Amino acid sequence: MVRNDLPMVVALVALVVACFGAIEAAQVARYDNYRLYRVTPGTEEQLRAVAAMEQASDSLIYLETARKVGDRFDIIVAPHRLADFTESLEADYIPHELLDENVQRAFDTERIRLTNKRAKGPEFDWTDYHTLEEIHAWLDKLAGEHREVELLDAGRSHQNRTLKGVKVSYGPGRPGVFIEGGIHAREWISPATVTYILNELVNGKDPAVRALAEKYDWYVFPSVNPDGYAYTWQVNRLWRKTRRPYGPFCYGADPNRNWNFHWAEQGTSNNACSDTYAGPSAFSEVETRSLSNFVETLRGKLAAYIAFHSYSQLLLFPYGHTSDHSVNHDDLNDIAEATVTSLAKRYGTKYTYGNVYDAIYPASGSSVDWSYGVQDVKIAYTYELRPDGDAWNGFVLPPNQIVPTGEETLDSLVTLLEESAARGYYELKN
Repeated sequence: MVRNDLPMVVALVALVVACFGAIEAAQVARYDNYRLYRVTPGTEEQLRAVAAMEQASDSLIYLETARKVGDRFDIIVAPHRLADFTESLEADYIPHELLDENVQRAFDTERIRLTNKRAKGPEFDWTDYHTLEEIHAWLDKLAGEHREVELLDAGRSHQNRTLKGVKVSYGPGRPGVFIEGGIHAREWISPATVTYILNELVNGKDPAVRALAEKYDWYVFPSVNPDGYAYTWQVNRLWRKTRRPYGPFCYGADPNRNWNFHWAEQGTSNNACSDTYAGPSAFSEVETRSLSNFVETLRGKLAAYIAFHSYSQLLLFPYGHTSDHSVNHDDLNDIAEATVTSLAKRYGTKYTYGNVYDAIYPASGSSVDWSYGVQDVKIAYTYELRPDGDAWNGFVLPPNQIVPTGEETLDSLVTLLEESAARGYYELKN
């Protein structure tokens, strides 16, 4: 971007912020001249050194975290930390490369595009991303137009936003499938994919999708971290957590580390400023506590719990707190293999799969592990959607990938449920 374009960018950013609601802070978070590095430790000592940096500074943002030697860290570095950061890497001979000299450019481009789209009207479609208010209004409209769609209210967020979802049911006595999106605020492709799937379940004409829609009761929540999601639109595009204050400078806990199943045992932080802060206690966040209470009302009805995240193109299943395998690990693994094979057929998108601990990294206190371990929902999966692990800007996925992501994911979801039904998992849920 040339220097003469900056005044226009600033003006457009100010306009889009005004359109998207009240600002929670005095100034929109910007990442001008923040640099992105890819760091690939070659030894265990180097791995520990880079991991330790995350806990030592809030001026480093870890987008991807290595779990073993040879894996990569993708790290955004504030300008004032640049010299210290690179000197530390060079002193320990840790391999690294600069990927982007100014990460703000991608966010500016995204905001300008969204501003221009909204100037043309409020139509809800899957050509671009939508605010929380637009998603909620669309859910209201869907329920108003279709008698098989019922609005659901799972409670309120810290800032009194609704945890809004819908139930889609074509008759009584069907096993339930719970769909969760947006638990990590900055992962915009998650709510977009969930709403795409929901629209196809209600309005789609494909025979396989119609059969799927009518075979199950669907409980669909596109954005279960509404405060965080709104904050990514209004203030800080890279925000991940909830918005409950912890002390004078730190906000929020990681809502996917806050569930009461092996809480805070693995892959979490006790630093309230960290992106993986597990909270002061299990279910300390009203969002996770409220959602868990709602899921508890469905005990015995749910056959599957599916969560959507981004990014890295992974299909994951319990557990995250231990490398020990779950009782039906072999089934979950075989179902996952068939699911990712199905997903690849349309566009050639390659996913890998496995239990969380081994396939990505240790992470305890997640919603999917809780649904499996506490609610006894034995078909429990997490999708990490597009792009693949080689991308650094996966949270800013181009909007022309929303529909392809939705299409291939729905293809795979058909297979996931068919394969698990063929193994008899839903017979006891009727």
